[in-house]
Amino acid sequence: MRWSNTRRAGRLAAVAVAAACIFSVVSCSSDDGGSDGSAADSSGTKASGEPIKIGLFNPSKGPGIQPGVTTGKQAAIDYINNQIGGINGRPIEIVDCGIDQTAPESTVSCANQFVEAGVVAAIDAFNSESAAAVPILTAAKIPLVGEIPYSTITGASADNRVYFGPPPAAFLVGFMQQLKADGKDSLTLANADLPQAHQVFDGLMKPLGAALGIDVKGVYYPPAGPNFTQLASQLAEGNPSAAGLMTSPNDNTCTKLAQSLRSVNYEGTIFLAACTEFIDTLGSQAVGAQTYSPFWQTPALDSTPAEVKDNLETAQKFIDEQDGTKGFYAYGTFSILADFTRILTDAQLTDYTGPSILGALKAVKDYQSFIGPKLNCGKPTTPNCTTEMLLFNVVDDKKTEPATGGFITPNPAALQRIPGAY
Repeated sequence: MRWSNTRRAGRLAAVAVAAACIFSVVSCSSDDGGSDGSAADSSGTKASGEPIKIGLFNPSKGPGIQPGVTTGKQAAIDYINNQIGGINGRPIEIVDCGIDQTAPESTVSCANQFVEAGVVAAIDAFNSESAAAVPILTAAKIPLVGEIPYSTITGASADNRVYFGPPPAAFLVGFMQQLKADGKDSLTLANADLPQAHQVFDGLMKPLGAALGIDVKGVYYPPAGPNFTQLASQLAEGNPSAAGLMTSPNDNTCTKLAQSLRSVNYEGTIFLAACTEFIDTLGSQAVGAQTYSPFWQTPALDSTPAEVKDNLETAQKFIDEQDGTKGFYAYGTFSILADFTRILTDAQLTDYTGPSILGALKAVKDYQSFIGPKLNCGKPTTPNCTTEMLLFNVVDDKKTEPATGGFITPNPAALQRIPGAY
């Protein structure tokens, strides 16, 4: 995962129109109303009529691409339009706009394209520069909807946005809570050498660690990518109780780091953010590692509770049908769109506008999310509908189990210290 504190958001909003022209070539959008292959069965309900347009900030350009987002989007369109009858019978149409997470101007360009396209909501598919779009979307009354606000600026306010998962700080607090409960008192984590990474680590991780009695250290690698053997050696120095990545640009980084930590004979707990592909790649060598997630994942299918297990298997079926990149970002994008559709269908709206959709999302109370916890949205102090998170232990070849048997609730007193986290 990647989080950002984008101080340039205000300046970028001021040049939104110019940026939209400059980036109209590199951030071209496409309208998606269906998929070539379908995993829908004969008992499914096909949507018809006028489509409901939704924008998607898709990290499909630049060095920080997340191809799983496209897989999850395509699978969700198939599921929503061909299996469950869309939103009250109407299909969804995704205006897919590619953004580069190293160039906030591309996010500005996409926000302007969404306004021109007349979308009624915009999906934040794990865009670390989402704050650059907020002024444009707010002015146009287009709500921003996602799972986790990777931008700390976006996550600091509840205005015109709803996130179905927990705030980034919840993962930090919950992980270290459990680390302490397991009797572990030292932690070394690697981050890309970027200003926002230093801000999160120095401003949040170290103080939280000190409060919990955990010795927290950080090492940094070049944003273009680490020398994995060197990084593994740095992480293993002093043999901390746990070491690894709190955030990761992609699953490949997790896999290579896990292999390197094993090669330097690191004996502590390997922690690898929200990654899952390393579990398949390393097999039995992955046993003992930990990951976190805002929702249930397929390696933990045997432990998934009945109220969401069928949904997780459904997501797996539709994602597998796409034959694309899977993992956290595919399931995350699928679940955002599935929850968005189910909530609006239940709300029985007669008119699909930005304000009516925002009102329906913020009114959610005690709603069982598609593959996550129950949600309560609409708090004035946070855009997030929950603070709960999962911490998984890799316990067998390609199998994980939740460390506590279920969701962890991070300490509210710790979260209240962070704007927008509670």
